[in-house]
Amino acid sequence: MTTEPDKVRPAIPVVRAQPAVAREELATTPAGLPSAITTRELSIFFGDHHVLKRVNLDVPAKAVTAIIGPSGCGKSTFLRALNRLHDLVPNSRVEGKIQLFGQDIYDPQLEPVQVRRRIGMVFQKSNPFPTMSIAENVTVGLRLNGLRKRAALVERTEQALSMAALWDEVKDRLDAPAVSLSGGQQQRLCIARALAVQPEVLLMDEPASALDPLATARIEDLILELKKEYTIIIVTHNMQQAARISNDTAFFYLGELVEFGPTSKMFTHPSKKRTEDYVTGRFG
Repeated sequence: MTTEPDKVRPAIPVVRAQPAVAREELATTPAGLPSAITTRELSIFFGDHHVLKRVNLDVPAKAVTAIIGPSGCGKSTFLRALNRLHDLVPNSRVEGKIQLFGQDIYDPQLEPVQVRRRIGMVFQKSNPFPTMSIAENVTVGLRLNGLRKRAALVERTEQALSMAALWDEVKDRLDAPAVSLSGGQQQRLCIARALAVQPEVLLMDEPASALDPLATARIEDLILELKKEYTIIIVTHNMQQAARISNDTAFFYLGELVEFGPTSKMFTHPSKKRTEDYVTGRFG
């Protein structure tokens, strides 16, 4: 697995509540590649319930990492911690450290909105804003971050929709309601909305589970294209999907990270018996 060279993207004016804190030395994966996301002894509690248990993981930059495991094993809990969504959950507690390119995303000086601009999220069920048009859905994050120039908004709308492989399908009806799109198109619109603010990491929680096979194939093709510029972490129950699109796979079970490594190895010669039992369908 190799990384793509960085590409220069135009800057977006961002309203920052606090100055950025200094970054620590960048971590690397066991293969020596740069880590986009690094977790150390990450534990998550909801009340007295210990949901995620001391997870240590180095997610390679500009690659697709799949998170697999049976229902209730902590996959989505892990993903939401990377976006600081647990800040919104009463009685939740996050322990340990999560770094984004060496910066602690739970640093008190860093506002959650800053983290969510750098780490985008696409949910299982497409969630376009129903009262907004297609174009307004794409630009809502840009407007919240202070971008007001019409020419820049128009340019970024086309750019984001093109990256989400949706521009050719909607360019003549940008003022139409977002909910007039098909299910697969709505999900790609949500991806475009996340990409518009130019995040560094894109999180996807079962993004194709509610879609038909054709729409699923479009989403998978899109993920493979986007990894040239973005770090992508995807939660999926679909073993075949993980095998098709991911460079690395992490297997979670009962809140623990059981095994992490190259996808080809995980599905052919896993190191752990529990991983082998899961990927071969003995449980799950």
